[in-house]
Amino acid sequence: MILIKDSEFVRGDCPMTKEDIRALSIWKMDLNEDSKVLDVGAGTGSITVQASKIAHKGKVYSIERDIPAIETTKKNLEKFNCKNVILDEGSAVEILDKYIEEGLILDSIFIGGSEGDLEKIIEKSDKLLKNNGVIVMNFITLNNSYIGIEKVKQMGYKFDVSLVNISKNRGQSYMMISNNPIYIVKCIKGEK
Repeated sequence: MILIKDSEFVRGDCPMTKEDIRALSIWKMDLNEDSKVLDVGAGTGSITVQASKIAHKGKVYSIERDIPAIETTKKNLEKFNCKNVILDEGSAVEILDKYIEEGLILDSIFIGGSEGDLEKIIEKSDKLLKNNGVIVMNFITLNNSYIGIEKVKQMGYKFDVSLVNISKNRGQSYMMISNNPIYIVKCIKGEK
């Protein structure tokens, strides 16, 4: 798996899943070359782009509502020549409803942003996910990770939680500067 470095992405002012966290999250998504993938809360599009390159014979659906983030994602999709991506602009809950009506079935779903609708997004994602499919969720706050974990637990998913703390040196020094710790939650849908 070839991973794209943070420095290669167009950034803007929108949030981006940093390369170390992105590498772990993408790995936990169990992607194949023909996977159908969803990225909820695209931000800069770093997860979308990386998934597009791995699932190059598949399809990646990406949802974002913030206008500057949409523009940044579009620039990154163009820069990395991502031809297998559908970027939907607007509310995740409404777009997920559209996907459900269309009968879309997905292999993997990444939830990186929830607009305050985390439980609804998880419920709707469940309707789109194949049996034994994977949801990977990233959280900065303990509260949101707790809400997400409790929701998938109630729905009968198997899950594992990692708290990842990354520190990097500043310049040529040995001084380590820490990034925000991130909860990475991998959830596997069981057969019902």
